Amino acid sequence: MRTRSPLSLSPVVLIALAAAGCHSTDHPVVAADLGTPRPSAEMLARIDQPGPITVETVVGADWEVQLSGLVNLDHEKARAAGLEDGVEPIQVSFHALRHPERGLYIVDTGVERALGHPDQEAAIRGIVARFMKTDAMKIHTDTATWLERQRDPLSGVFLTHLHMDHVSGLPDVPADVPVYVGPGETKLRSVENLLVGPNLTRTLAGKGPLREWGFAPEAGGAFEAVLDVFGDGSLWAIHVPGHTPGSTAFLARTPDGPVLLVGDACHTAWGWENGVEPGTFSADQPRSATSLARLRGLAAEHPAIDVRLGHQALGVRLARP
Repeated sequence: MRTRSPLSLSPVVLIALAAAGCHSTDHPVVAADLGTPRPSAEMLARIDQPGPITVETVVGADWEVQLSGLVNLDHEKARAAGLEDGVEPIQVSFHALRHPERGLYIVDTGVERALGHPDQEAAIRGIVARFMKTDAMKIHTDTATWLERQRDPLSGVFLTHLHMDHVSGLPDVPADVPVYVGPGETKLRSVENLLVGPNLTRTLAGKGPLREWGFAPEAGGAFEAVLDVFGDGSLWAIHVPGHTPGSTAFLARTPDGPVLLVGDACHTAWGWENGVEPGTFSADQPRSATSLARLRGLAAEHPAIDVRLGHQALGVRLARP
């Protein structure tokens, strides 16, 4: 029996489906075996001390999406700046973390090798691939090629969140490598999951259960919750919900100073510089604004922090002012 595309369903049916909800994925989830809850004050006290981790940011591909998804164009600062919607150039990247004892980890996953080869079937395909315009990506380094060049095996993947542009390289990750994610990521309900869900399922195919961070909410802290990932204060997972329920930023202490991996708590340089949260791509804009304000406050109080955003480098100008 041929099923109807969700795009062909009537508005009444779509509303009913949205009300009932559709989870991001039914992939199994277990409690993470890494990460110890700590008061955020403990992270702040150690943040400027040199640490053992090195961080390499790898650009997987150049891409472009609508500015209205990246920046809240209804924000008063966006209106005052006269920002208009349009296509904005961005990048799809991942970050390689090397710990002298724990080994090699990546934050997010770049792009799957098959996306750059039309003769191969990528996990992201069909309507979602056309909507995401994956065929227009200019791929620089696919994840499989990068992993093949490494001397050390991959010890784990830390996801900032479960959006497709952050998990698209997972099919290139060996099946036995553990994957860590923030709380509630698999349970986010939306009608879009009718389309995205099968693609996410293919991306996660063959992988073990997602390992969910055990954040312990902290009343009155600098953030909702933080985790000491390795137990030695070298890497911190920071719960920054809003873009998605489990959105997670990471703070690494390196020999050259702290590096803050923001994820999609902020996509663009303009958004970071002006304190304007992401737009329609976020599940909860008010909460997203709070998380962004907390991250910017952290960077302001610790100016040595090297801030790396979700999809643009600091200093990049918007294509459509």
